[in-house]
Amino acid sequence: MKKIGLIAGTGELPIAIANEARSLGYTVIAIALEPLADESLSSYVDEIKWVNVGKLGKILDTLKRHDLREVVMAGKVSKTLLYKSKITPDLRAMKLLLSLRDRSDDSVLLAITKELEKEGIRLLDIPRFSSGLVAPQGVLTQERPTKNDMKDIEFGWKIAKEMGRLDIGQTVVVKDQAVMAIEAIEGTDEAIRRGGKLAGEGAVVVKVSKPRQDMRFDVPVVGPDTLKSMREVNARVLAVESGKSIILNKDRVIKESGKSGIVIVGYSGHVS
Repeated sequence: MKKIGLIAGTGELPIAIANEARSLGYTVIAIALEPLADESLSSYVDEIKWVNVGKLGKILDTLKRHDLREVVMAGKVSKTLLYKSKITPDLRAMKLLLSLRDRSDDSVLLAITKELEKEGIRLLDIPRFSSGLVAPQGVLTQERPTKNDMKDIEFGWKIAKEMGRLDIGQTVVVKDQAVMAIEAIEGTDEAIRRGGKLAGEGAVVVKVSKPRQDMRFDVPVVGPDTLKSMREVNARVLAVESGKSIILNKDRVIKESGKSGIVIVGYSGHVS
């Protein structure tokens, strides 16, 4: 039987990937990162091992002990852990951090990928196990964006792509072709709250992949939590990159957005 390792951080994406992998006939063994992974993940995998997020050596040893040669990394691991957490990296994690030219997302994740490869472990693309969640092209809600919304989407798209190129963040909050907030280390939901408060009612949220997005990690993800953050600040539009973004609980998100008067658009430079 085929088996796959799942290195799981926060959020619902690890559960979604576990479900699809099992439906494809895989035995799923999760390495759940403490204190980040959801405890309910254990109900969706065949076996689960809890490992502190700072213990890279133990994570690798656990993968090898279970003879896992293919792995998916899913769920957010916030870099804020490096700055305001009591988590102590082990020796292998410390060596990795000291070897980095900087601590951008790409630098950290590519270094982890290389550590996996040293042990003969291949990291697989996230969409391989989440194909049903990929955002389609076009307007996904009954309510459509206005002409001014589209101007904001087009404006925000260019800014967000540039921020992605610089590996700063994936999300931009705009209103009337002015930037209200750019996502940095705080994450998408906090960026939405910050930008929405500055914008007042009617902000437009744009989330994109990086120009050279590695589909093995850090794929743009939105879901119920994104919608919740938008409702808190009365944001009006969510535009996500079609074909390269994941919408968790897609049907539920689209239904709830309709009730909240939020427009969702799958965008790739134009709307069909």
